[in-house]
Amino acid sequence: MADNKRRGEDAGDDRLDDEIVDDVADDDDATGADEPVSRGGTATRARARAESADSRPTTRSETGRVGVFGRIARFFREVVAELRKVIWPTRKELLTYTAVVVTFVAVMLTIVGLLDYGFAKAVLFVFGNSD
Repeated sequence: MADNKRRGEDAGDDRLDDEIVDDVADDDDATGADEPVSRGGTATRARARAESADSRPTTRSETGRVGVFGRIARFFREVVAELRKVIWPTRKELLTYTAVVVTFVAVMLTIVGLLDYGFAKAVLFVFGNSD
């Protein structure tokens, strides 16, 4: 009996959900969005794939052969372009980062050294001193 009542309530809720979705769809049309709304994104990817396929050449002869030195030059140009995108730290930040790293390495070195010393003493205690 409770299930029947619940089903009836769900049916009323579905109608309300459809109205809400329709209102949201109407708002998208009001913004003037040219792209269709896709739930899985497949339509957008297919369109982008189709556009990219049209813009690139299909055969190797159309691309032209680039020599070894041309490829090396292009590599260095791309490296310089990527390095321009890097956000370089200020001198203060660099000194702070360096201090943090040096402190961390010193702490870890101390921990490993103490553990090594402790394990060496434990092994000598268990197996006896050879002296």
